[in-house]
Amino acid sequence: MPAHLRHQTVSQRVPPLHLIALDTSGSMRRGGRLAWAKGFAARLIEQAARAGDHVALLCFGGQGVQLLLPPGPARAAGSARVRPVGGGGGTPLSACLQEADRLLRKAQRQRGAAGGDCLWLLTDGRTLEQPTAPRSAGHIVVVDFDDPLRPLGRCAAWAGRWHAEHRLPA
Repeated sequence: MPAHLRHQTVSQRVPPLHLIALDTSGSMRRGGRLAWAKGFAARLIEQAARAGDHVALLCFGGQGVQLLLPPGPARAAGSARVRPVGGGGGTPLSACLQEADRLLRKAQRQRGAAGGDCLWLLTDGRTLEQPTAPRSAGHIVVVDFDDPLRPLGRCAAWAGRWHAEHRLPA
């Protein structure tokens, strides 16, 4: 959660939306990266539920872009939606980011809030696309699940270009 939101009282704040974009492409299946990313996504959902925030979950891979959790109040039980997610196929990252931008704009209109929402992009960066950042995200965190033995560095490059936060999963 961005630090500027933690210090506001519950009555003052509009809960931020944490939109999680989970890469389920074939390359994420190697080395257990998809399982690792799914665990990371489940923890994000649980943390958002404890904080009283909103959450949404998009998956993108060989099946295209799929909305598994529509934007709304986070519930710890929502993390169970991540467990059965499979992987395979290509990486429609640009399509996912376009859908993320659309969902963020719609959620901001409905809640009457802008700027505090966060896009969490969980990916290994294994795509040739050169996507642009969604404009509606107040904060972007690129969580880098790239192969540590043969890293491509695309996640760090996107984060730099987008003025986003770059994290390695811990």
